[in-house]
Amino acid sequence: MPESGGRRGWRALLRPSVSQAVVAALIGGLAFAITVQVRDDGTDDYSGVRGEELVELLKSLDTANERLGTQIDDLTATRDDLLSSTKRSEQARKQAKLRAEQLAILAGTRGATGPGVEVTINDPGGQIDSAALLDAIEELRDAGAEAIALNGVARVVAQTYFLDDDGEVRVGGREIKRPYVITAIGDPSTLAEAVRFPGGLIDGVVNRGGSAFVTQKDKVTITALADVKTPEYARPTS
Repeated sequence: MPESGGRRGWRALLRPSVSQAVVAALIGGLAFAITVQVRDDGTDDYSGVRGEELVELLKSLDTANERLGTQIDDLTATRDDLLSSTKRSEQARKQAKLRAEQLAILAGTRGATGPGVEVTINDPGGQIDSAALLDAIEELRDAGAEAIALNGVARVVAQTYFLDDDGEVRVGGREIKRPYVITAIGDPSTLAEAVRFPGGLIDGVVNRGGSAFVTQKDKVTITALADVKTPEYARPTS
């Protein structure tokens, strides 16, 4: 049965011509030759190098390795020094920050919290003057109080003054109303013992016609701040 024109066309396309076969053979041979050449060129062959040259080559490699090892050691030491310096700087920064915070508390320029006591002084006869209050403050300081405030409004520091003013007491320029409440941060038992000590704060208040009692607290918070004055004459030393 004779083939149709369509089938004859497909068979003609699928059957390679002589020229196509020749081109394919040439490409295959060229690929084989390139592969053999690459393999030959890619193989390190020192069979033609003299022994003296090999020795010199090995010596140069050893010298290069030693030089690289020294550079690595130097870089490692530099890195370790930098890390150590960074740690020291960070520790110094933290210590400086902590010290600044501690000094701010002692100077009364920052609020403070911690264990302590609350001392309440009742003065119905108005006999507790500024001198008596200052004595009470000094007893607490001597017992180790680290931060002190009066009636929650007057922070007491080294520069704080006590003044009698028409029957009232002024502390650091602030008028303090009765009853007086002294808040102190420190070891509660030591501060309380100092207040109760015979001849101490409570006895002194009683002798003036008043009364006083102390309460130990696990947490005392002082928010009052001292007034900061710029020195007029004093200057930092160089």
